[in-house]
Amino acid sequence: MKKIKFISIVLAALMTAGMSTSCVGDLDVTPIDDNTTTPEDVLNSQDAFTQLLAKCYQSFCVSSSYGESGSADIDGVDGGYGQYVRAILNLQELPTDEMFCQWNDDGLQDLHAMNWTASNQFINAMYQRIFYTISLCNEFIRRSNTMEVEGYDLKDAYIAEARALRLYCYYNAIDFFGNVPFTTEDNSVGSTSPERITRSDLFDWMVEEATELLADENLAEPKQNVYGRVDKTFVRAIRAKLYLNAEVWKGQAMWDECAADCEVIYENYGLASNYSELFCADNHRHTANTTYGGEEIIFAFMQDGNTVRSYGSTNYIIFGATGNFASDFGISSGWGGLSITGAFTSKFDDSDARAMFTKEDADGVEFPQYATAIAWENGWKCAKYTNINHDGSAAQADGFVDTDYPAFRSADFYLMLAECQANGANTSNGLAAFNAVRTRAGLSEVSSLSLDEIIDERGRELYYEGVRRQDLIRFGQFTSSDYLWEFKGGVADGTSVDDYRALYPIPSAELNSNGNLVQNDGYGI
Repeated sequence: MKKIKFISIVLAALMTAGMSTSCVGDLDVTPIDDNTTTPEDVLNSQDAFTQLLAKCYQSFCVSSSYGESGSADIDGVDGGYGQYVRAILNLQELPTDEMFCQWNDDGLQDLHAMNWTASNQFINAMYQRIFYTISLCNEFIRRSNTMEVEGYDLKDAYIAEARALRLYCYYNAIDFFGNVPFTTEDNSVGSTSPERITRSDLFDWMVEEATELLADENLAEPKQNVYGRVDKTFVRAIRAKLYLNAEVWKGQAMWDECAADCEVIYENYGLASNYSELFCADNHRHTANTTYGGEEIIFAFMQDGNTVRSYGSTNYIIFGATGNFASDFGISSGWGGLSITGAFTSKFDDSDARAMFTKEDADGVEFPQYATAIAWENGWKCAKYTNINHDGSAAQADGFVDTDYPAFRSADFYLMLAECQANGANTSNGLAAFNAVRTRAGLSEVSSLSLDEIIDERGRELYYEGVRRQDLIRFGQFTSSDYLWEFKGGVADGTSVDDYRALYPIPSAELNSNGNLVQNDGYGI
């Protein structure tokens, strides 16, 4: 895209790869000489390709190779809210009942009020980060395929991982924007006007790509890659999400297909015994690809208080949802920004172990459950994520958190299996999976499944995990008057909004620079 700050993605990625070495498991190599000037000079060993793959992973974890305060990867996009996971949270959570924010950054309040425009900087940040990362993955695959490098024995495995990461980016693209520019490693280098692909055609390509990767012997088998690296279950999770949302994204329901993928995860991935440990500073203990034997977190984007630091990801959640009580969460100070609506917190029973909310500040001043204004003094705060280890000990640092962000958890797919069964899929395990999630939370089992209960259970289990908007759309509750929360549509008691808000607009600057793109319905030319 035109806002990427370098002409040669390969060169810039490698020349800034020093920070990336701590991001992805065993991708630990020394920085390459900054004075190198051609791809052929740079990409001359397996270690060099290891660094470039690390840069692909790094794009999800931080905003820049120069540290949390360094120059961001993308021109014109703030390094804080332009971080990949933070951008996901802003677009998936802020327009819903799960999150509102008191800050007055230009365009931020428009997200919860659901009256954004095509010039919204937070929407642009997500768009740019998605396609920047796709470009990195494409360049990695292209160079791996076209250059003969002696000793590059892991080429096929690395290419498979880059394809899986690119698939995740397109998963965000099809969800948020629908009809988007489409590029792969086969496109010409430096193309500024990629062809547009429709949401339906992108869906088909993604299913085919996921299916190929699941059959690719070069991609690590489930639980067989190292911590911080993708495997086949990561890809299966994406395909299951495609099938889950097929009625919205493709125009036809695919519940049987979704159930089949969810069954595989249900049969091979369990649940952690303690819900809170999934969101603490050493939550990597519950990640499948670790030596701890964990299995609920299928894949997580890594954070480390010393070496993988950003103003996004879990740092955004933990700092943003705390104020003068920050020390209770293992951090130095709070940002005082993020709150939750009463419409959402009222869905929890007192006995629910997942009802993890801060209801008063350090001075004992209570936060009202229902917001009467978009202000820090209103609404309970998310206490689900902490920068404290599972045993109560302090994390290694308090200025930036160690808590990884779970991209996919098995509990999500347990609930998806239940949704498939409730929608008539050929499965009988949905009820048992649903009850496994409930009993882990300390709730009683149910004897039957209802869609109304499933959407509420998904909210209780998965809040602040970047799925709420997608879920509400699928259940017909995002734009309609069937379900209202405080300040939905910019009205204190909530109101319906136009259905076209279920898709975000293509940023205006992108339309101006690429004549192949067409604005999504409702947002004008």
